[in-house]
Amino acid sequence: MSPLSDSNAGANAGANAGANADVTCWTLINGAAAGRVKDRDEFARRYVGVVRAYLVRRWRGSRLREELDDAVQEVFVECFRQDGVLDRIREERPASFRGFLYGVTRNVALRCERRIGQSRERPGSNGLEADAVESDEATLSRVFDRAWARALMRQAATVMEKRARLTDERARRRVEILRLRSRESLPIREIARRWDADAAFIHKEYARAREEFRVALGEVVAFHHPGCTDAEVAQRCVDLIGLLGG
Repeated sequence: MSPLSDSNAGANAGANAGANADVTCWTLINGAAAGRVKDRDEFARRYVGVVRAYLVRRWRGSRLREELDDAVQEVFVECFRQDGVLDRIREERPASFRGFLYGVTRNVALRCERRIGQSRERPGSNGLEADAVESDEATLSRVFDRAWARALMRQAATVMEKRARLTDERARRRVEILRLRSRESLPIREIARRWDADAAFIHKEYARAREEFRVALGEVVAFHHPGCTDAEVAQRCVDLIGLLGG
């Protein structure tokens, strides 16, 4: 269950999306392409799960699964090498970084399939079995999109948690309420019982926690889509929830 599973999820997500408009995905990309270790580590942390999810699905019926870790690393090597894709992307500024990352991951996968297929050919063998690799790009794109949505949700949760740590104990408790409701599906009355608290109060705090998550998600979406209006950010938040079936 998503913390934003109601039908008007994201309605206020863009309210503060422009608060840090000078810090965007391009800031991170420029730093990574310039070789800054901190930015490269952050770049990998944000997107490694997305890349891995795509490759796992693509190769789930193939012996290429043995090459998964190396292929994930190859995607990031491709991004970080001199004159690599990050150098190009910061010059070209395509409309969608998500689309660009998908293209890089797909190209690395194809390159691995060609390389492994050729290297493992033996007399009487057809090399890499075509039917062992998922080839439906529409399916793979959906897998990538869902992984992308989950990554942005995790980033929003991190923003909310960091903010709560700098606020007060009550804000930190709201983070925990959201976790118990969203990840463990505990009803409000059970949380209230565990905490020996009034259920009406917990319900009120849960509503506030959801709103705080909406704001955090809006900031994350704005980070990835600089220049979007508040309305566009809000719609993208709704689309992300829809991808996860929330």
